[in-house]
Amino acid sequence: MSRQAVNKHLVLLEAANLVVTVKQGREKLNYLNPVPINEIYKRWIGQFGQKRLQSLHNLKSAINENGHEY
Repeated sequence: MSRQAVNKHLVLLEAANLVVTVKQGREKLNYLNPVPINEIYKRWIGQFGQKRLQSLHNLKSAINENGHEY
């Protein structure tokens, strides 16, 4: 990937507030912005994790009801 292509992608990520840039002399440092990434996780991925955890809890409860303790 060319330097220009990388820069173009970084500019788009910065505009979307997913990357924060800090200028340090002649360098431009790029950092991930964890806040919107966490919001994306909660909105898209987190909902599936909650269902999975509930299923595991239900399975554990069913096993315990049958006399097995884990």
